[in-house]
Amino acid sequence: MLNKILNRLQGKQDTSPISYEKARGILENRAETEKITLAQHPETQPEILYYLATDDAKDVRQHIAANPATPIQADQILADDSSEDVRAELARKIARLVPDLTREEQITVREKAIEILESLAKDQMPRVRRIIAEELKSSHNAPRHIIRQLAQDMELVVCAPVLQYSPLLSESDLKEIIAATTVTGALSAIAKRADVTESLADAIAGSLDIPAVASLLANPNAQIREDTLDMIIDHAPEATQWHDPLAKRPNLSVRAIKRIAGFVASSLIDIMVQNNKLSTEVADELLRNVRQRIQDESISADDEETLAKQAQDLHSKGALDDEFITNAAQNKQRELLCQCLAQMTSFSVSSVRQILSSRKGARITALTWKAGLNMRTALVLQTDLAHVPPENFLSAKGGSDYPMSVQEMEYELALYE
Repeated sequence: MLNKILNRLQGKQDTSPISYEKARGILENRAETEKITLAQHPETQPEILYYLATDDAKDVRQHIAANPATPIQADQILADDSSEDVRAELARKIARLVPDLTREEQITVREKAIEILESLAKDQMPRVRRIIAEELKSSHNAPRHIIRQLAQDMELVVCAPVLQYSPLLSESDLKEIIAATTVTGALSAIAKRADVTESLADAIAGSLDIPAVASLLANPNAQIREDTLDMIIDHAPEATQWHDPLAKRPNLSVRAIKRIAGFVASSLIDIMVQNNKLSTEVADELLRNVRQRIQDESISADDEETLAKQAQDLHSKGALDDEFITNAAQNKQRELLCQCLAQMTSFSVSSVRQILSSRKGARITALTWKAGLNMRTALVLQTDLAHVPPENFLSAKGGSDYPMSVQEMEYELALYE
């Protein structure tokens, strides 16, 4: 009954039948090489294959596991075999067999085959589970509960193929995994799917998982809302892995391009200009801003070391307060300010530079709060140093209080800690 399956799963080899008498003689002779010939032959009698399923030689059992002609009862025995290699061969065969069974074949063997598949999908060895996942990842007919189980596996090599390719995982399934998984790389696999909806993209972006968001941005089939892209750009200055895919994202708005140009390398700005067919006026504005940014941020290694020591000394003496920071900002002492704020917040100098270059009022305000300074100092930093545009400017509450909650400010700085 399974002849069609045998032909699908097995390459060409000598298929001339082995007589029952000859097979019995091989078993009595106990020669391993001859038993292997029996074990892999597509015309070996089912009872002989069943007998060999418990042979002492692992290589014999491994060929029995791989043979599509092996009766399902023998496969059930092999599912609990002590050898990982045997179970791996069985996993490969059963995973290929189950989705392609005809209705007639399903009636007779599907239930037992699925039981074997369920057992192998829970195998203690990741290699066995990975084989199941790789074989079933693109199937439309695999048992859905097994696909869900593999998608929630704690090993990336097992869950990733299913998360990236399986058509049987619903958007609800994927969102549930995004919210609950602790497997590093699982979200990246979801972000690489051929069809990422806006809602799914929101969930991935909301995780702020650096590699996953990078994969999302690099996926041309991912549908990303403008609001979601804005949120990604908010956090992008420090997330350097996002810069390249973000700048190369198709169909960026002029507003998004201008914001991205505030922190990415000049070579990426050239790519944005070329890919988005910007007007000469907008392109010139971007390049002017880049030149100014480079000029503002350029400083020799010796000067940086001197200013770092100066900031450390001032901090140790308790001299870094609102008055000092305000005066430094008004005098355009940008690098000294970066060094001082790094001392006051325990952030890296690079992180402080990224925050000040973001031109985001909320983020600069959060940095000021982290440094133990008041909101009026945050206003000075926004206007005199960071040149925050009106649409991103954050005003004080009641004239002098921070307008954000502690949780909101901690969220703004989450990527920098």
